[in-house]
Amino acid sequence: MAAALTPTKDHVGTQIQSRSAELVSLSHRIHAHPELAFEETLASRWVAEALDGAGFEVRHGCYDLPTAVHATIGSGPVHVGICAEYDALPEIGHACGHNIIAAAAVGAAVGLADVADDLGLTVSVFGTPAEEGGGGKVLMLERGAFDGLDAAMMVHPAATEMAAMPGLAVSQFDISYQGRPAHAGAWPEEGVNALDALTLAQVGIGLLRQQTRADDRIHGIVTDGGSAANIIPDRTGGRWIVRSATREALDRLTPRVHRCFEAGALATGCDLTIRSGGPDYADLRPDPALLSLYRANAEALGRSFPPLPPGGAVGAATDMGNVSHVVPSIHPMLGLDCPGTVNHQPGFTAACITPAADRAVLDGATALAWTAADLATGRR
Repeated sequence: MAAALTPTKDHVGTQIQSRSAELVSLSHRIHAHPELAFEETLASRWVAEALDGAGFEVRHGCYDLPTAVHATIGSGPVHVGICAEYDALPEIGHACGHNIIAAAAVGAAVGLADVADDLGLTVSVFGTPAEEGGGGKVLMLERGAFDGLDAAMMVHPAATEMAAMPGLAVSQFDISYQGRPAHAGAWPEEGVNALDALTLAQVGIGLLRQQTRADDRIHGIVTDGGSAANIIPDRTGGRWIVRSATREALDRLTPRVHRCFEAGALATGCDLTIRSGGPDYADLRPDPALLSLYRANAEALGRSFPPLPPGGAVGAATDMGNVSHVVPSIHPMLGLDCPGTVNHQPGFTAACITPAADRAVLDGATALAWTAADLATGRR
């Protein structure tokens, strides 16, 4: 069903287009200054300043997070939250396109600003730090940021347009082994090899994968492999991520992975420490009614939703999943027309400031704003 373009929605779209240069500039500025999780000082300030300039009541550094933003306008009974992400990835920068997310969120909110009360809307923008592993939305959710919302929404760039991303539940943790050093040539028998412990754990995980579900994921990196080749390593460390289709499945899989690390400690005599690497992410549960509104509005803008290839994006995850368990939510993906590259690759970093990416900023902003308008109209 095509979305009806009412005079109000036409006005909203015009407002967004009138600020297109500012929104694209914001996207490019954030892209040019990538900041890691909880360090998004510039990006959060630019988002806050853009919303303040549009008449929003803005709080910056809220919910005990220095780079969180909460900006509100309107006083209607239907309260819609729009999420802006702006953290980048180590070394490859904005390879997940959070610059586009932030600019689209600002655009949607600005488009709604002067009609919010007429529509019966209260519009909040949440600048959410540390999606790439730190769980900013989880922390903000626990601290009451999303209380009282009727809907939460955001858009996210990808290689392919998707109305709903199949987001998995995620647990992440750091591990470390402590052994005993020794001269590796002269007295190796005096050592307790922490690198052997980590190697055994990784072999165990490789074998465990034979008995996991097709949509389970287990992956990690070694962060400390010892200090010198001629010393029996007395310490090693790593960061690991476990993914599964639901929270319940994740709760079953994670202890099995932990036991692989315990086996490495038992076999070598090392001491093992497992520490949480941040909040767990819940599986993403899009709201069907809200998703239907968004899809109709995106299609009215000329965007299309091709069938996903088998397994497409099945392993992705987001802290928006936690929000979606509490508030009706959507997290659609904006295709960037970038064959040959996908999220978290350097090629995707480059794709996030192309003309297709700039169009995604404006289309994403407009589709979100029109969806909020349709929701408010339907609630009357």
